Amino acid sequence: MSEFNEFDQQGSVPARETGSIISHAFEMYKGVFGYGIVAMIIYLVGGLIIQTVTGFNSAAIMDEMRSSGGDFNYWSAPGFSMYMTFSGLFGILLAPLYVGLIYIVNKFNTKNQIEFSDLFIGYRQNFVNILIYSILSGIISSIAAALCFFPFLFVYPFLLIGYPILLFENASATEALGKSFNIAKENYGIFLLTTLLGGIISVAGIILCGIGIILTAPFMMVVMYSTYCAFLGKPRQIMYKQ
Repeated sequence: MSEFNEFDQQGSVPARETGSIISHAFEMYKGVFGYGIVAMIIYLVGGLIIQTVTGFNSAAIMDEMRSSGGDFNYWSAPGFSMYMTFSGLFGILLAPLYVGLIYIVNKFNTKNQIEFSDLFIGYRQNFVNILIYSILSGIISSIAAALCFFPFLFVYPFLLIGYPILLFENASATEALGKSFNIAKENYGIFLLTTLLGGIISVAGIILCGIGIILTAPFMMVVMYSTYCAFLGKPRQIMYKQ
């Protein structure tokens, strides 16, 4: 495993290899995991509110699935279609929050003071393009997942650094999608393995201790940042008006 390369006196940049990227992401996440937990709590609370409003009961559905031996029609469940619609919209609206976590990771890496309001920078900068990118990447991921789970795994690496590109380069949604795709295409092996390892760590909270997903899920956002640093260098500091 390579050591981190110092881009300058403030901030580290991993080598262009999976081990270095994941190790860098670990170091970054240790310093910002509290903000990741806040983002996950917002996500979970929103999900609970949506379940309450739509009348969809996920626990009851799981019980029904077990009793039916897996022969169960999701769309016939009370409130399911409305729940999926609201959940999809909520997921899109949360995309700027994930971008904010990436911004906080960069401030931690470059030894800049972090403020709680930094978590919401995605709602102030490049907001429309972040939403459009979220929709486009969601459509691409959904199509891949609908074909089979494995195509999704092979497609997601092409989307890995789209959010950092949107944030640090103020790119349009299509520019971010194209640039992420081209860089991943040229370094696909590294991107694929990094995505797999980052994804395994992110879902480890479910496997180890259910609610622990709150601690591990945001790790993927940090992997996006570390991958961006490895292939495009340490991002410039973003200046914005309060």
